[in-house]
Amino acid sequence: MQVDRYKSFETERLIIRPTSLEDGEFIYELLNSPKWIQFIGDRNIRSVEDAENYISSKMHTQLKKLGFSNNTVIRKSDLKKIGTCGLYDREGLDDVDIGFAFLPEFEKKGYAYEAANELKNAAREEFGLKEISAITLEENKGSRNLLEKLGFEFQEKIMIPNDPNELMFYHLKF
Repeated sequence: MQVDRYKSFETERLIIRPTSLEDGEFIYELLNSPKWIQFIGDRNIRSVEDAENYISSKMHTQLKKLGFSNNTVIRKSDLKKIGTCGLYDREGLDDVDIGFAFLPEFEKKGYAYEAANELKNAAREEFGLKEISAITLEENKGSRNLLEKLGFEFQEKIMIPNDPNELMFYHLKF
């Protein structure tokens, strides 16, 4: 799938572009990082090939359908892939939700806020969404703090299909 025909974004320090099959090695590393496993869950990605299949079946399917999905976040200064940030049509949620994850060495540097804020604005301005949501585990304090900094408000604790965890549901109306 040719992802370069879909919308990419730039901030002062970041390039945010749709995840492509060429990101397989990076996605493999990210989805097997300790915090991904702890806070998002094991996606059974055991090889770069598994990661490429995940990109194709999960990310590209939504990208083709809605024009947005998961994005790879790249640091401009050295073109290093540092994380992901995306807008997701998730089963069990009424609104599109925003999600983000970064490799451990790129946390606490403002990259997640920079990327998520850009996508939050794109949700409204580029994709015409009137509201977006977000979900996180209660123990994921970093994610909760970032959502609140972005202007999301906690609504309630919820359960969604295929996830055994109770999640904190946040909402933002434009």
